[in-house]
Amino acid sequence: MPEPSFHRILLKLSGEALMGEREYGIDLPTVEAIAAEILDVHERGVEVAIVIGAGNFYRGMAAAAEGMDRATADYAGMLATVLNSLTLQDALERSGAATRVQSAIEIAEIAEPYIRRRAIRHLEKDRIVIFAAGTGNPFFTTDTAAALRALEIGADAILMAKHAVEGVFDGDPRVDAGAKLLTELTHREAIERGLKVMDTTALSLCMDNNLPIHVFALADGNIRRVVLGERVGTLVSTPREG
Repeated sequence: MPEPSFHRILLKLSGEALMGEREYGIDLPTVEAIAAEILDVHERGVEVAIVIGAGNFYRGMAAAAEGMDRATADYAGMLATVLNSLTLQDALERSGAATRVQSAIEIAEIAEPYIRRRAIRHLEKDRIVIFAAGTGNPFFTTDTAAALRALEIGADAILMAKHAVEGVFDGDPRVDAGAKLLTELTHREAIERGLKVMDTTALSLCMDNNLPIHVFALADGNIRRVVLGERVGTLVSTPREG
């Protein structure tokens, strides 16, 4: 078995990835399957931090969110990421992993506050760290939270496991049957072409700090394949000068 290509990763999961075949909410067997794959990677010596979105709950509350104040809706979304984080933590721990949830919004009874040095120490002690509640600020997405936390903990790369999307396309494959999968592009190209990788704030953070992003479908074995150096989906990076 080849050696892992990364020492420390930030895994970004969409909330929709936890739904399975449901229209919204959480499908426990799906969460357990994701946990098993994360544990497989972790047992190969890779330090794993995770950020989860909230799309699985937002689908259910979309109608309410439409009429809500934007900041209030964003705070509700942050709390939804806490629900997802606790669910994944439970599945990981039932599989034998040691985990910590760190929340950007203080919820002392169920999660640690986010403290960068403590997060790094947990990773060094072989614990899986789940970052909940985004950045703790409205108007920022969980994509931006993933980019920010990845840089703060010194991750080698962001692994974006997408729900039912193979990678980055030059168009919307749900609308354009001729849309082609792009196997490689730069951060700047993704921003200038408006490709749906991450939001612009997150992409700019990654570009400015030369942090590569691997975008791929959350399918059986894909997280492991990417960690072991196999090219899956799309690599977004900025070539080093010279």
